[in-house]
Amino acid sequence: MTASPTPAMEPSLSAEHRERLMRVAREVSLPQGTRLSEEGGRADRFWIIRTGSIELDLRVPGRRTAVAENPGHGELVGWSWLFAPRFWHLGAETTAPVRAYEFDGTAVRSMCQDDPALGDDVSQWVGQVLAHRLRVARTRLVDLYAPHGAGRLSDPPRHRTEE
Repeated sequence: MTASPTPAMEPSLSAEHRERLMRVAREVSLPQGTRLSEEGGRADRFWIIRTGSIELDLRVPGRRTAVAENPGHGELVGWSWLFAPRFWHLGAETTAPVRAYEFDGTAVRSMCQDDPALGDDVSQWVGQVLAHRLRVARTRLVDLYAPHGAGRLSDPPRHRTEE
C-alpha cells in the first residue's frame, strides 16, 4: 500500500508552535502488538512516530478489519482527540517496536484555547491529516471491496434529484 505521507508537524507548524508542543510531549517506547486505539474508544492522546511502524485499521461490517494506512517517521497518529465527541475513528496497532512522542489531548486543547494562533496552526495541521486519512481509507476500501469497474475515485459523487 503506497500513499503519500500525511502532512508532518514540520513544516505544518511554525518553529515556535512546534517547540511549545514538544514541551508537553513525553517519549514512549511501545512493543510490537500494542493497541494504541480501538475504533469507538475514548480518544484522549496522540502520537508522533519517531521509529517503528503502525497500522491504522477500521472495522468493515461483515468483513475482516481493513488496514487503511501505515504512517511512518514524523507522522501523526490520532486526530480524534481534537474533535468532539472524542472517540477514535480508526484503530491503531504497532507492527514493530515503536518509539514516539505522546501528547495529552486535553493539555494540547487547553494550550490551543489559550493561544488562538497555536490553535489555528494545530487545527489546520490536524485537519490536513484528517483529509489525507479519509482519502487513503476510501481508496483502500474501494481497492478491497468494490466490484471491478464499480467506478473511479475521481468520479464526482452522485446526488439524487428531487422528482
